[in-house]
Amino acid sequence: MSAKSAKKASELDHYLYIVGWSEADQAFVARVAEFPSLAAHGASQQAALREIKSVVEAVIEDLKEAAEPVPEPISHRAYSGKLNVRMPQELHRRLAGEASLQGVSLNDWINHKLEL
Repeated sequence: MSAKSAKKASELDHYLYIVGWSEADQAFVARVAEFPSLAAHGASQQAALREIKSVVEAVIEDLKEAAEPVPEPISHRAYSGKLNVRMPQELHRRLAGEASLQGVSLNDWINHKLEL
C-alpha cells in the first residue's frame, strides 16, 4: 500500500460506521454517521464495511473536486460536555425526586440514567 493510500485509508477510518443485518434486504447494511444519506450492502459485515468505505472515499473525492466542504469526522469534533434538555415538568420533578432519594445531584442522576 502506498503512503498516499495508507493516509486515505486512515482518514476513512476516522468516520463512524455502523453495520447491521437488514431482514428486509437479506444483507448486511453499512452506514456512516457523517454522511446520513449513504448506505452500502454486503453478504458479510466486513463486505458491507468495505463497500461503504469505498462509497465514502468516492464521495469525498467528488466533494474535494467540487471545492465543497467535507464533513469532519465526529471523532475529531470538540464537545463541551454541556447539553440543555427540555422536558415535561412532571418528568423534571420525578427525576429530581429520584436524585434526592439516591443522595446525588440531578445532573449526576441524569448522567447515570443516560449511561444505562
